[in-house]
Amino acid sequence: MASMRNGSGDEYFILFNSQGAIMKGFGHESSMSPWATESGQVWPGVLDEVPGEFQEFLTEPAFSMGETTFCIWRRKVDPSWQVGEIEYPEGYDPDGSEDLLFILDGEPSTYREFAEQYYERPVDLSAVIHVYEQKPLTTEILEVLNAEVSREDLKSDLAQIGYPHGAI
Repeated sequence: MASMRNGSGDEYFILFNSQGAIMKGFGHESSMSPWATESGQVWPGVLDEVPGEFQEFLTEPAFSMGETTFCIWRRKVDPSWQVGEIEYPEGYDPDGSEDLLFILDGEPSTYREFAEQYYERPVDLSAVIHVYEQKPLTTEILEVLNAEVSREDLKSDLAQIGYPHGAI
C-alpha cells in the first residue's frame, strides 16, 4: 500500500496485490468532488466498474471511498491502466488526477521542479537523481537536500519506506 496526503485536503491511496494495482484519489477542489456536487456522492462511473479483484479495496474504511474523485486500476491481465465509463465535466483536470499524479512520472526533473516550487528554494538535480537511483545516502547528499536533517533523524523513516540497507 502507498498513500499521499498533501495537507490541503488532497490524497491518494494505492493498493498493490497479486492481481495488480488500484488507486483512488481525491482532489478536493476538483469539479468532480462530492463536495462540489448537489448529490454529495462520488461522481457516476468512477467506482462502478472496479473489477472483482479489487472489491476489498472499495470497502476499506481507511481509504475514505466517499471522498473519491478518480479511481484507476490495472490487473496483471490488462494491457494498460483502466477507468470506469465516466462523463467528465468540462474544464481543466475535472477529477484532480493530473494535479495529484504528475509527480509519479518517474522523472527526477519533474520532482525537482515540484520541490523547487513547493519549498521555494533551488534543489540540486544530481542529488534527486541519487535518491531516485536508490543509492546510499551520504552526509554530502543529505546536506545538499536538507542540511537541517541529520542521518540519525532519517533512520526510522528510511526503514519504514524500505530504502536500501546501508543507506545511513
